[in-house]
Amino acid sequence: MDYALIMAGGAGTRLWPLSREHLPKPALRLYGVQSMFEIAVERLLPLFSPEQILVVASADHNQVLHEQVPSIPEANFIVEPEGRGTASAIGLAAIHLEARDPEAVMAVLTADHIIGKPDVFRSVIRSALAFAKEDYLVTLGIKPTWPSTSYGYIEQADLLGEKLDFKAYVAERFVEKPNAQNAQRMLNLGKYSWNSGMFIWKVNRIMGEFKWQMPDLYSRLMRIAETIDTEQYHAILAELWPGLAKQTIDYGIMENAKRVIVLPADMDWLDVGTWNNLKTVLDSDEKGNSKSGDVVLWNSENSMVIGDKRLVAAIGLENMIIVDTPDALLVCDMAHAGEVKALVEHLKAIGRQDLA
Repeated sequence: MDYALIMAGGAGTRLWPLSREHLPKPALRLYGVQSMFEIAVERLLPLFSPEQILVVASADHNQVLHEQVPSIPEANFIVEPEGRGTASAIGLAAIHLEARDPEAVMAVLTADHIIGKPDVFRSVIRSALAFAKEDYLVTLGIKPTWPSTSYGYIEQADLLGEKLDFKAYVAERFVEKPNAQNAQRMLNLGKYSWNSGMFIWKVNRIMGEFKWQMPDLYSRLMRIAETIDTEQYHAILAELWPGLAKQTIDYGIMENAKRVIVLPADMDWLDVGTWNNLKTVLDSDEKGNSKSGDVVLWNSENSMVIGDKRLVAAIGLENMIIVDTPDALLVCDMAHAGEVKALVEHLKAIGRQDLA
C-alpha cells in the first residue's frame, strides 16, 4: 500500500518569534485560516486516506498537530525523542511502516512549503509512486525560476523514462546551496532542479540503503523495531536515540545511493523558510507593504508587519520586518533576515530559552 509521511519536526527558528520550540512552523497560520499542516494534509487527501498518512515530530509538536487534524489516527503520529536529522526521522518512520506493511511505499513530504498547483503536485506524486515500485529512489525536483542561492540543486543526467506524463531523469549529483555565480550557471544550463526535500521509495528499499550506508543508524533502528508494540519500546528508543549522529537524508543516503532518479515539476513551489520568502506570498499594497493583524503603516514602503492582539503602528519604515507576539518583538532589516536563526541561538546562549 502507498503511504505519506509528513516531516513536521524542527522549530523553524528562521521564523522566530512566531515559530518556537513549542510551536512548530507547520502549525502556524501564516496566511489564511488554515495552518500549513492542515493545508498539507488537505493536499494529500485525494491520494491518501487519513489512515495512510503518518507524521513524525517531537511529542509536543505531535500533540499540537493532532489537535489540528484529529482525523489522522493518534497511532500515526510517531514521536521523535529529539532532532537527530532527517535520516534518523525517516528511518524511524520506515521501521513503523515496515512493521505494518512490509511492501509499503512511502512518500516523504513536507508541511512547510507552499504549493500553488496542488493538482500538479498530486500528479507528480502518482508518477513517482509508479517509479518507486520499480525499486528506484525518487526525488521530486522543482524547475528553477531564478538563480536561487537558498536551495540545493540536483543535476539531471539521461532521460530514464516517462510515467503518467512526467519524465524521470537519472540523478547525476546533489549540489549544495551555491553562490550567485554558480546558481546562474546552473539555471542557464537547464539541467538542474531545486532539491525539494521530498522523496518516494519502497520502505524495504530505503532500509537496504540504511544498512549499506549508515550501518550504525540501521543497527539501532533494528533494535528499536524489535520492540514496536511492546512495553519496552519507549525505553529502548530513549536509550538508543541520543547516541545517533545528526545527519540529513541527502548526505547520509541520497548522494551515494544507487538507482536515484529525479522528477522535475512546475508546481508553483516555495519554501517558506524565512521572513523574506513569506513576504513574497502575502498580499502587498501599492507601496509594497505586507501586513497581518491590527497594523497601521504611515509613509512606509516595502516592509512587512505582523501584529498580534494589540495595534502596531509604524512610521517611515523602509525594507523592514516587524513581528509582534505577546512575549517577544522582532524588529529586523530585510537585508539581515537570514540572521534570525543565529539570534535565536544567541538567546539560548544567554539563558533566554523561555523565548526560543
